[in-house]
Amino acid sequence: MNNDSASRIVDALRSWVASAPPGSQLPSNRALMAEYGASPVTVQKAMRQLTALGLVESRPGVGTFVRSARTSSPADFGWQTGALGSPRARTSGLSSTQRGSVPDAIQLHSGYPSRDLLPERLVRAALIRAARTEAALTRSPAAGLPELQAWFASQVATRTPAGITPPAARDALIIAGSQSGLSSIFRALVGAGQPLLIESPTYWGAILAAEQTGVVLVPVPSGPTGPDPDDVDRAFAATGARAFYAQPTFANPTGSQWAMETGEAVLDIVRRRGAFLIEDDWAHDLGIDAEPSPLIGHDNDGHVIYLRSLTKSVSPALRVAAVIARGPARDRILADRAAETMYVSGLLQAAALDVVTQPGWPGHLRSMHKQLKSRRDQMLSALRHSAPELHVEQVPLGGLNIWARLPDGIDVHQFVRDCEAGGVVIGPGTEWFPAEPPGPFIRLNFSAENPARFPEAAHILGQVVGVAG
Repeated sequence: MNNDSASRIVDALRSWVASAPPGSQLPSNRALMAEYGASPVTVQKAMRQLTALGLVESRPGVGTFVRSARTSSPADFGWQTGALGSPRARTSGLSSTQRGSVPDAIQLHSGYPSRDLLPERLVRAALIRAARTEAALTRSPAAGLPELQAWFASQVATRTPAGITPPAARDALIIAGSQSGLSSIFRALVGAGQPLLIESPTYWGAILAAEQTGVVLVPVPSGPTGPDPDDVDRAFAATGARAFYAQPTFANPTGSQWAMETGEAVLDIVRRRGAFLIEDDWAHDLGIDAEPSPLIGHDNDGHVIYLRSLTKSVSPALRVAAVIARGPARDRILADRAAETMYVSGLLQAAALDVVTQPGWPGHLRSMHKQLKSRRDQMLSALRHSAPELHVEQVPLGGLNIWARLPDGIDVHQFVRDCEAGGVVIGPGTEWFPAEPPGPFIRLNFSAENPARFPEAAHILGQVVGVAG
């Protein structure tokens, strides 16, 4: 086949088509073969290229014709504005952490660790093995694979002191990521129109889940060692709330951990008020300078509703998590999850269980902790050197992020835009507040980017602060 001949025919016919009226018939293939001295295969290739360009159309048994121009008008979606009404939640759009990557930019906005921090070899091998099991072809129980339920329950049992009855395997409900669990918990235990106490700042996804389920958020300020128990008690008394959502261990976005005294005091308040503490242990595997100590290990009567996800430490592709709840609360949450998704993929559950029960899993966690510490310290050092105007109140004890305050008076959203224009993508702190933020904050993920780029990122942040200030 002569590609040059086909291109020559295409170029000639494109000029002819451009001046011919729509519907004009092209010369026959025999005529084109004679005119250009081309083979049938070459002429056919030229016709296919013209058709692919949308210039001609073939009518079998009749011939090939110049395609009629098709006019199009923009779609009118205006009617949907009236049909949908106002959005129920102010956070109806995507979070900055869900944005796609910007080519060549320094990515500090992500909510996940980089690929090189994950147990890739363990995950790939686990998926292959899981594909060979019955889990690849059968429906799993609504509450989850019994073996995975038992593993999550055993993780709590190992940190439960004597005198407290640890959760049983059936108390663990396997869910597709903690985000879906939050929605079910808020619907099943709080309900639309009812108050929910929530730390401020806190995980933006919890704020979104609460708002989408119609829950009324009641912010409780939280600091480096957690909220003031007196503030929690007053909020319960003033609102009649029956649940408090919190991240006692390595909070997102600050990386702080509640003091032991704070946790005990809040548990006492929850018991006295006959309420629930929704403990989101999202960073259980991401400790740096401290060990996790879940409060559910100190709860004997089902006041703590516990969530733990494997997404950050195993793989974002294995969205497997668990809710641990006891009593009627467990049954209500399970009923909501079953109505929402019926069950979680058995294949993903089997793969996740495979990973966390491999001999290499503890070694992976130790390596991950060391790398997180190194990356955190490198970013803090770069910020101190090139962007000292950014105030970091506390070195994060765990998690993936550094929470920094900008100088007062800076428009945080403009600051974020200017940083992106300079080549650094970050998250505006407004997303982590359930009410008005008390100042301009930003969140920086130190686990998702190559640490070699931290000095450059800090330099850009410092420049933008200097111009904005």
